[in-house]
Order: sequence, then structure tokens, then C-alpha cells
Amino acid sequence: MKKSSTSVQEPPGAAHRSTPPPAWQPRTDPAPLLPDSEPYRVLGTAAAAGADPALLLRLYAELVRGRRYNTQATALTKQGRLAVYPSSTGQEACEVAAALVLREQDWLFPSYRDTLAAVSRGLDPVQALTLLRGDWHTGYDPYEHRIAPLSTPLATQLPHAVGLAHAARLKGDDVVALALVGDGGTSEGDFHEALNFAAVWRAPVVFLVQNNGFAISVPLAKQSAAPSLAHKAVGYGMPGRLVDGNDAVAVHTVLSEAMDRARRGEGPTLVEAVTYRIDAHTNADDATRYRGDAEVEAWRAHDPVRLLERELTERGVLDEDGVKDAAAAAETMAARLRERMNAEPVLDPMDLFAHVYAEPTPQLREQAAQLAAELDASAGEAPGGPR
Repeated sequence: MKKSSTSVQEPPGAAHRSTPPPAWQPRTDPAPLLPDSEPYRVLGTAAAAGADPALLLRLYAELVRGRRYNTQATALTKQGRLAVYPSSTGQEACEVAAALVLREQDWLFPSYRDTLAAVSRGLDPVQALTLLRGDWHTGYDPYEHRIAPLSTPLATQLPHAVGLAHAARLKGDDVVALALVGDGGTSEGDFHEALNFAAVWRAPVVFLVQNNGFAISVPLAKQSAAPSLAHKAVGYGMPGRLVDGNDAVAVHTVLSEAMDRARRGEGPTLVEAVTYRIDAHTNADDATRYRGDAEVEAWRAHDPVRLLERELTERGVLDEDGVKDAAAAAETMAARLRERMNAEPVLDPMDLFAHVYAEPTPQLREQAAQLAAELDASAGEAPGGPR
């Protein structure tokens, strides 16, 4: 019996055509979406001459304060006042610039390493560290400050940022969401989902990837083979921007342009800031196990604080007194932070049940009653207590 043969049906003329039919052509010209081949820089270039001196001085003051904030918070972990601290030392330009490009009505969606961005946004430093102290899941009111809770799970804040931005656009509100994530977060599914949704619906959101070289101990080369993380934007149909993450003016410029673009209704932008984490992943990490001292020292020579300070002093915008004033203001902040963090927190176990649901469930009320009874019993058995 002769077997019937099967073949793949091809479009007419497929065997003689070297290009796909029109329906298969790219729907978007990728060229305008591609990032520059080199990170965008301002400091040390001719573009620096046109930068606003007032902005430069504000960036400098915030960078100096941010560096001192990082060193003080790290010291608090050694004193047992913080359970953990993911330092952003070396990344202060990204953190500060992200906060300063936001308008009052805009939202910041930080990751766990972005407490400095929240503080630069105006959040009380003690409230920013409450999560890392272990007192509360979030030590501040997100609606009051327009800062979403610090996100410990990687990249889960990105879909939240897109959802809020999309909802704001539907309501006609002039709101842009700025979502921060590390290079490790770009390997998560939430990253893909957020960028895809944002691009399709042209949500007013900006994604800032702080590429600090490592996802804990995993180098970028073992995460992605893309030419840059900014190139990933093309696959979603949004512009990708590549910027020197230690150049505070450059980061501020690129983010400002992306925020303005989103505000005009032109959709999202993916910005990759190339920077470096000088300190270990957290105080519980030993970074010497996966990187050498020479690499760290090379990045210290590209320190964001010193880069801006050199530019300002060479232009005559900053003098020795200005340097001392910025350092003194930062030290005052650190002293106040130490004093307040050294005070023992007043904790109420019943707070476990606060802010879980707008209306507590029957199960939650039952658990709260059980804990209250146990606390009353413990108080009665304490030395000196009622018998």
C-alpha cells in the first residue's frame, strides 16, 4: 500500500523569495528604539557647560548626604540596630537622580536597595529603615509619600508600577511612575510582564535598571547575553537608554527626558544605568568570594560623589566652604539618625493584625482574640504581676 506523504504548506512563491511577505515585516522600526553604543555622559564633556549650576549643587548636596546615609546605616547593622542593610554606596547618583526627577504627584516604586531614593524623595530616614530593622513591613504611608513599599522579592514592584500608571492614565491624572530594579531583577518573569504590558498599553512609566554588575554573586555575563540590558527595550517596542550611572547629571538628564516622554502620552522607556555596588550585597555577604579588590578599586576611581565634586570645583561653582557645608549637613543627618535608631522601639504584638485587611476577616479576629488572651495570661504570670 502506497504511503501518503505530508508536507508543510508554504506561501506562494516562498521557495523563490528571500524576504518574508509584508504581513511578516517588523511593525516598528527598531532603529529609534536602540540605545547608544556607549553610556551617555555629561560630566567631563562639553555638555557639562550647559548644566544648571543650581541643579548641580543640589545633586552634589544630596550625593554627599546619601553617601553618609549609607555609611551610617551600615554602621547601625554592626551595632545591632538594623537586622540587614543593602547598601547603595557607589550607586548614589542613580538613587538621588531618580528622586529629583519626580514631581509631587508622581510615584516611586523602589526595590529593597533603594532606601536612599526614598529618603531623597523626602521620606524620614528612620521610616525608610523600619522594614530593615524588623519593626514593620513598611514604616511609612505609601499614599502620603507616593512611595510604594520597599520590594524585597525581585521585580515584583514593576507590574505594580505599570498598573498604577495605567490606571492613572485611564483616570486622566497627570502621574508618571518610576520603577527601580537591579540587573538581577531583569531575569525575573515580572520584568517581562511589566515591560510588555506597559509598552502595549503605552503606560506612563519609566523603568530604571541599576546595573551594578552583580545579582548578589552572579555577574551580569551569567544572566544575559544581550549587548546591554537597555537593548531589551527593543523587543517590547519601547526606547532603551544607556547611561553612565555614576554621572549624576547624565542620569538626571536621561530620566527627565523619559519622564517627560511618558507624561506626553508617548509610553514607557527602559533606562539602564551602568554603575557598581562598592559594598557587599548586604552586611551578611562576603563579596571577596566572587570579585577582586582591583575591580572594586577601579570603580572607586569613578566615584559619583568625586566626579561631580571635581566638575563643580573646576568650574568654580563649588569652593572649599561649600564642600565643608555639604559634609556638615550630612553629618547632622547621620547624628540624628543614630540618636533615633538607638532608642528602643515600642512594639505592640497586636500590631500584627493592623493594616492586613480594610475589614478584618473572622479568622483574623479570632487569631487576634487568641493572642490578646495569651498576652493577658503572660502578664498575670510575670514576676510582680497579679496572681
